[in-house]
Amino acid sequence: MMPGMRKHQRGLGAFGSLVVLALFVAGGYYAYKYAMEPDTAAGAPSCKAQLNACTVNCRKTTTEAPQYQACQQECNAKAGSCEEPKRS
Repeated sequence: MMPGMRKHQRGLGAFGSLVVLALFVAGGYYAYKYAMEPDTAAGAPSCKAQLNACTVNCRKTTTEAPQYQACQQECNAKAGSCEEPKRS
């Protein structure tokens, strides 16, 4: 090994270890936030998002046309009574 190379291969040192530790802490925080609090971080879904979710559920759960139409009418009735939150 060359004499000057030993000085450059010491590892991370104290500062590098703190940087790696900070990255792990930040990554853990965002992983926790994503896994444990997905609904509270995004807030309440909008009326349009609720209608879309309801119609998707109709498509997945009903196979007959009359049932599907009744489900869609129910979704539209729920969407009619939905009120968007007022922005101040």
